[in-house]
Amino acid sequence: MKIYFAGSIRGGRVDASLYRRMIEHMKLMGHAVLTEHVGSSKLCLEEQGRDADARIYEQDTAWLRESDILIAECTCPSLGVGYELAYAEHRDIPVHIFYNSNKCQLSAMLTGDSYFNLHPYENEDEIFETLDTIFS
Repeated sequence: MKIYFAGSIRGGRVDASLYRRMIEHMKLMGHAVLTEHVGSSKLCLEEQGRDADARIYEQDTAWLRESDILIAECTCPSLGVGYELAYAEHRDIPVHIFYNSNKCQLSAMLTGDSYFNLHPYENEDEIFETLDTIFS
């Protein structure tokens, strides 16, 4: 299965290590994570200019079109992740949204949209149990 993993990059990297653990867990299950760079601690967080950002947009939307499922960690709000969620919905790509319910409240645009599968959690172990269920 080809997975598009979405997590905040320019919106904040506070959860980058969690992203990395989620990505590694899905890879250990035998799945291809097209966006495993989202878990890297070495990403450029600055705007890179219109042309470079256009290349990022083109690559990310190509990966989205290629993916079988989108897994998003949305505790740290991100405009880009919101865009990716809507793009996936428009293309009928299944979407699973994880968020720490002790740290944030999701936008009503996400919680009110019945297309999205929402997975609030309070501790990290719940994430991996849910991923195991999704991919079993």
